[in-house]
Amino acid sequence: MSATAQSGRHLGGGTAILVRRGIDHHSVHVPGLTHLEVTDIQAKLDGRPVLIIVAYHSPSSPLEKGADLTACFGEGLPVLMAGDLNAKHVDWNERLNTRRGKFLRDYADETSCLIFGSDSTTTNTCNPSVTPDVLDIVINEKISFPVYLTSCSALRSDHLPILIDTSCRSSFHHTPDRPDLRRNNRDNFQTHLEELIPFDPELHNEMAIDTCVENFSGAVRKDLAASTLKRLPRHDSWP
Repeated sequence: MSATAQSGRHLGGGTAILVRRGIDHHSVHVPGLTHLEVTDIQAKLDGRPVLIIVAYHSPSSPLEKGADLTACFGEGLPVLMAGDLNAKHVDWNERLNTRRGKFLRDYADETSCLIFGSDSTTTNTCNPSVTPDVLDIVINEKISFPVYLTSCSALRSDHLPILIDTSCRSSFHHTPDRPDLRRNNRDNFQTHLEELIPFDPELHNEMAIDTCVENFSGAVRKDLAASTLKRLPRHDSWP
């Protein structure tokens, strides 16, 4: 499982969680957020549900304990949060303490959260006047298994990829076998799909969009099943 937090809405970025195929999880919604941008799922780790959050907080917005932090950590579930909160403190290997960092540090003391950062910098700034620092951190609450964070010298974005390793066991679904696309009649699949799906559907509201997506997904599954060869084609052989 991997996670990433980029530079927020003002730069066209956002947050994302990539989940290994088969891990028992589902998307959830954290209500009551005002400034914190998050992507969140609930997964089963070590046999119990854990809320996994990837977060970004703009440096121009206040970090609110009563709204954003309480919304994320006040539901009673174990929480593993990773991302860039733009809150600096030497306790998680940053160069200095900022007001937001002190605020977050005090909140961690009050709620028994653990906050830690990488042993090496997590930024790769192109501005020579800016000193690289540890901006991407991990916060966990009620997590019983060890969590390790390292940064990787890869890619060319302003934030380096962060790896978060745990030694816990994950619950897996039985995943269906992937279809053997080499055995599909692609011409038949495309022809039937064009007949089933309108070229220019009218989408006036969220319900119409949801219905269109549901119809499209169902049509693809149905047409794919109908276009899959039941047996391998026979070839003429030399006597």
